[in-house]
Amino acid sequence: MANQAKKQGEAYAFFYCKASKQEIEKELPHIKDAVKTPNQLELSLTEINPDGFKHQELKEIVHDAKKAGMNYSMKASYKGFDNKQTADELAGILNQAYQSPLYKDKEEFRGGIFCEENGHYLKQ
Repeated sequence: MANQAKKQGEAYAFFYCKASKQEIEKELPHIKDAVKTPNQLELSLTEINPDGFKHQELKEIVHDAKKAGMNYSMKASYKGFDNKQTADELAGILNQAYQSPLYKDKEEFRGGIFCEENGHYLKQ
């Protein structure tokens, strides 16, 4: 069945933000609009939880991100595009989020974006 389906890119962002999940979700439509995010790009925001990931390598990345103080993960899914293109779209969203009211002036951004390439999850 997977071979019959159109390809779907996936990428993950792990980041720190003082804002609540509700505040981030409220701001996301404005962020997506500002960076002209394609409608096909789906985003899912959750608080970081290594147990929420099946792939062992990704679990380790999430565990390290949590240890480093990251508190959110965002999964991006993009039908018809590859993982790298999906990661690029996600990067645009995070860059714009840093310019939004979610981050105070001169507040440091901490985070990273990962996607699977050749069977391994690599930081983009």
